Amino acid sequence: MPENKTLASEGKPAQTAEFQAYISTRVEKARKALAALEPYTQKQVDALVKACARAVFDNAEELAKDAVDESKIGVYEDKVNKNRNKAKVIWWSLRDKKSVGIIERDEAAGIAKVASPVGVVGAVTPMTNPIVTVMSNAMFAIKGRNPIIFALHPKALKCGCKTVDYMVAELKKLGAPENVIQVLEIPDLELTKMLTKAVDVVIATGGMDMVRSVYSSGKPALGVGAGNVQALVDSDVDYAVAVPKIITGRAFDNGIICSGEQSVIVPEDDFDKIMDIFSKNMAYVVPASKRDALRAACFPSGHMSRDLVGKSAAAVAEAAGIAVPAGTKILVVEAANGDDVLGWEKMFPLLTAYRYGTWKEAVEIARNNLNKIGKGHSIVVHSNSRENIEYAGIRTEVSRIVVNQVCAAAAGGSFQNGLNATNTLGCGSWGNNSIAENLTYYHLINISRIAYLLEDRKTPGDAEIWA
Repeated sequence: MPENKTLASEGKPAQTAEFQAYISTRVEKARKALAALEPYTQKQVDALVKACARAVFDNAEELAKDAVDESKIGVYEDKVNKNRNKAKVIWWSLRDKKSVGIIERDEAAGIAKVASPVGVVGAVTPMTNPIVTVMSNAMFAIKGRNPIIFALHPKALKCGCKTVDYMVAELKKLGAPENVIQVLEIPDLELTKMLTKAVDVVIATGGMDMVRSVYSSGKPALGVGAGNVQALVDSDVDYAVAVPKIITGRAFDNGIICSGEQSVIVPEDDFDKIMDIFSKNMAYVVPASKRDALRAACFPSGHMSRDLVGKSAAAVAEAAGIAVPAGTKILVVEAANGDDVLGWEKMFPLLTAYRYGTWKEAVEIARNNLNKIGKGHSIVVHSNSRENIEYAGIRTEVSRIVVNQVCAAAAGGSFQNGLNATNTLGCGSWGNNSIAENLTYYHLINISRIAYLLEDRKTPGDAEIWA
């Protein structure tokens, strides 16, 4: 657990020097762990990875309670489910993947691929996902035989440290090297910046200011972008099936998940029918007369209210002076126009609704919202038309197009889709990220290619080449 300690306070130079010594000691310990992991076999590596997942799975309830108590955001039951499900699906996705020695042979090309560690990994983690992000990043790093050092969000420091303690205890039972996983017990921005410059690779999951800082560290960095998931509903689906999925995604963990549904775009001819289905599934459809009050509460001065982050639908409604029925899971409000700030990312259970006439119009509404915030992240499409699904995929600049699923859960990979199971979702150049996919172990290995001579391969002549 984190210690109640600070470093020198006699002035900035003294503090900076002591911070640097602190970081140097941590990195030196990690490099010893890196050397100790180098001879590990695939079987030994996978045993360590599995142990990290099992540590969170077995302590899911306690860690969920700690996360809610410390961060003061989110939903206990959802965090329990997330701890258990992410532990299972991420381990399942990694268990049969090669990451040690020769991992692939392409006989036709005469190429053998050899995996090596990237080195010491530094990871900056958020308060919104303080348990499973620590777990998954540790699993990905260790899968590549890399040690990892965490800089945890100060509002989730204790629960993050406890997560590490549980994982380290399991690794110790397996005889793992010391300091494979470390934590900076002192939550300080300068210390975090020093860490990002001292390690070999950095993972940044959290706010865009921190992600931008990590990208300027001078080290290879893997960051994420803002979410603003647009849910497009085609007229050919059963609305009674699609709507509860959208509600589940928007309500999950009180809306703090970056992959959670943010807006719903529905056929104008069926708008009232669909809103009625929302109402019958514990969503409160906010009348137009209350929209201005809701907007003012949620976006004071044009910026998302920090006070409402991770709060319940009832709390959001109360802030706007709106009375809602007991048990309301989410609020649904129709946007006033295409530029309504309500179409931006909202880290609380509020869903913004739009009407469309044609599928092309639906996609353009999504593009417009994404161009304001969330470009590169994800959309979810509820449709039975492959043509419409793929049109949306081609026309929207996002890294994930989730189909007929709960995006909040599925965009990070699941047993029912082929996306990498993760808690760190890259957004490509659209979101100023270095990867346009879900972070996983292969982003934390270096791959050497052995190129064998292909003596029997025909060399094409000029006439064939330039034909």
